[in-house]
Amino acid sequence: MEIMTNQRFRKAGKYLRAIIILSLIAFALAVIMIAGVLLYAKILGPPPLAVPQSTLFYANDGTVIGESHNGQKRYWVDLSDISPYLVDATISIEDRKFYSHHGFDFIRIGGAVLADVKAMAKVQGASTISQQYARNLFLAHEKTWTRKLKEVFYTIRLEMNYSKKEILEGYLNTIYYGHGAYGAEAASQFFFGKSAKDLTLAEASILAGVPKGASIYSPLASLENAQRRQKIILNTMVANDFIKKEAAEDALNEPLTIIGKHPHTKLQTAPYFQDAVRQALKTELKLDDRTIALGGLKVYTTLDLKQQEAAEQTVEEIIDKDSEIQAALVSMNPKNGHVKAMVGGRDYTESPFNRAVQAIRQPGSTIKPLLYYAALENGFTPSTLMRSEQTTFRFDDGRADYMPKNFNSQYADGDITMVQALALSDNIFAVKTHLFLGMDTLVNTAKKFGLSTKMNPVPSLALGTSGVRVIEMANAYSLFANGGKKVSPVLITRVENYHGDIIYEQSKEAIPVLRPDLTYVMTQMLTGIFDPKLNGYTSVTGRSVIDDMTRTYAGKSGSTDTDSWMIGYSPQAVSAVWTGYDKGKTITRTADKSYAKNIWVQFMEKAHEELSVKGFKPVKGTVGVFVNPENGKLATDQCPIKRLTYFAEGTEPTEYCTDHLLYQEEAPAKNGKPAKRPWYKRIFGR
Repeated sequence: MEIMTNQRFRKAGKYLRAIIILSLIAFALAVIMIAGVLLYAKILGPPPLAVPQSTLFYANDGTVIGESHNGQKRYWVDLSDISPYLVDATISIEDRKFYSHHGFDFIRIGGAVLADVKAMAKVQGASTISQQYARNLFLAHEKTWTRKLKEVFYTIRLEMNYSKKEILEGYLNTIYYGHGAYGAEAASQFFFGKSAKDLTLAEASILAGVPKGASIYSPLASLENAQRRQKIILNTMVANDFIKKEAAEDALNEPLTIIGKHPHTKLQTAPYFQDAVRQALKTELKLDDRTIALGGLKVYTTLDLKQQEAAEQTVEEIIDKDSEIQAALVSMNPKNGHVKAMVGGRDYTESPFNRAVQAIRQPGSTIKPLLYYAALENGFTPSTLMRSEQTTFRFDDGRADYMPKNFNSQYADGDITMVQALALSDNIFAVKTHLFLGMDTLVNTAKKFGLSTKMNPVPSLALGTSGVRVIEMANAYSLFANGGKKVSPVLITRVENYHGDIIYEQSKEAIPVLRPDLTYVMTQMLTGIFDPKLNGYTSVTGRSVIDDMTRTYAGKSGSTDTDSWMIGYSPQAVSAVWTGYDKGKTITRTADKSYAKNIWVQFMEKAHEELSVKGFKPVKGTVGVFVNPENGKLATDQCPIKRLTYFAEGTEPTEYCTDHLLYQEEAPAKNGKPAKRPWYKRIFGR
């Protein structure tokens, strides 16, 4: 009996030693495995916190005008911009030991396991904030062992490489609150119409309860369930010494206003402009579509909301609702190229094609100021004379004859000055100038003015037969308005990433490319289309809008069979307007041909309502003299019309007009005595 007992003890000892040895081996392997996991996590370094977020677009006054649309609302804010009540409520209900554990609450995990075993079902969760954040960032929400193991690994990486503040900030910016709202800021805007930093204790405690199950605890799904959950959260906040019991009771009794609406849900403000901004982000900043849509960018633009409203309203009011004619408008600040307003069509929902930046249309006579600037550089002056008459141009190189015509086939049948030719939009004068300078001159000048479309060096180029973009024509006229400095259209002033770091800031400066004196001379010539003193064989082309103008503008209209244009400027703003049919259909009605001018003048007047009245100030190197518009010579007192005209210093006329001196009668006698003969009669005779 004794021998058998000893044998049992020896046998039990063997088992015990085996168990101890195996346990030590298992423990050692576990330690090695854990150490390996930790080392591997350390080697991998911090996991990227690339969270999809909505990109916001701002007007120049900081107003949000739109955002990227992917069905989800995500706005990243700093932890300091989230109400402390929401921070404390979230920690209290989700993970009260958040600041003391290293990613896992093992006591809580054990309790959850016991509860699940007793219920024979999954009834209690034990995930910490760090674990939930890891799941939100990197994993799907399926319930598998593989996903759980990955969650553990990512949690370790987060805890090893990021501070508790960074983890908490990330969690509060990524947790789903239902209704398409991801993060505290989006949820706060949706439920209460306010920023997350402004949430009260009552609002914060309601919001903190939603992530447990938006379909159950959202106040929009069930206010009763939401308030029951709110009470639990407030009690935990009291138990965890975040608030006093009295504050909890006050919060429970505080009436709440639930909005239930996302801000800026529709692309209502300047949709064509916003499309152009997105395109600029791709072409100029080289950002891809995903970054633009989900990168959480803050894009600050040049849009002026008042000018944009004026532009859209004017187009809508001027063009008949039943007309198929389309319109495009671009308004810019000529000093820096900032685009203040853009209309790319009459209805974005019907046609998102942006005619302001995408369409290439014939500019007609609006190209002539570029031609005449080149002429000024080559010795022409506002008083340069050429004959206006029906003309057939024949060429020696085998090209076909060219016979341009003036509007309504009207001609001076005599000499006219360049300034009058511009005001009356005389085509013969323009083609003669073009051919005299050499057809490549206008091609090169157009490039100098920033036009990027191809220009064909043909006689008809002087009449605007090569297509251009509306935005580039507005930019070209900016050079006249700003004294000859080259600018480029600017849509974006600054771009920030979701951390608030500036990743782009517009810094281009205007570059002098034109002679300031000739630029000013050109501007003064362009005021002529609104000056009846330059009427000749026909009226100045801006006559129909003169009565609508309350200040001095410079500009030029233009038309082809299929296009109608008006481009003009003050020292403070330049705008270009195009109207026509998309398919190049001929504009037949007279009223339709006047749309561009009427839209332009009414928009410019609205855009300048709050701006001081500024004229075009003469610059150094220019001289202003009174001339007879008919012949460009210095005017005398006897000239029936005289107009102040500016020239580059040294090019002003020196010869006086004599057309009205030779046939003057003697002045009547005064006080019974014959008047003394004027000096010009003594010189020239009767």
